[in-house]
Amino acid sequence: MLAHPKLPSGGGNYELRIMENREKIAWLIVRIGVAFCFLYAGIAGFINPDAWVGWFPKFMRDIVPEMLLLQIWGVYEIVTGLWILSGKKIFIPSLLASLSLAGLIVFNFGTMDVIFRDVTILTATIALSVLNFPSKEIRP
Repeated sequence: MLAHPKLPSGGGNYELRIMENREKIAWLIVRIGVAFCFLYAGIAGFINPDAWVGWFPKFMRDIVPEMLLLQIWGVYEIVTGLWILSGKKIFIPSLLASLSLAGLIVFNFGTMDVIFRDVTILTATIALSVLNFPSKEIRP
């Protein structure tokens, strides 16, 4: 990294702040991308339920009426997306998002030509989970 022209060479604190800011911006972009996916799917399920209900496994649709299942899931996705977007204590929604996406992939593996993008979103939610894993470590 280049030193700031007004600081002595190797202005460590300045360079560290720049790197920390870039990291924060990068993770914000990841959160926005993941949140968008969950918000879009949650809202779209209310707008066009017939296009979305088929992604649930048959056994789930046999247990819970399809529209009720889709509405509950839509609220869950919207809440999850907003929580991840907020950036507050997002380990739990990131982990839930990861499990949700893993389930989607497993139960719809035969449609990989469509859901292959969900693998990428899954890796982003796993990264958010790892980054926000609760730690008892005391930091200065």
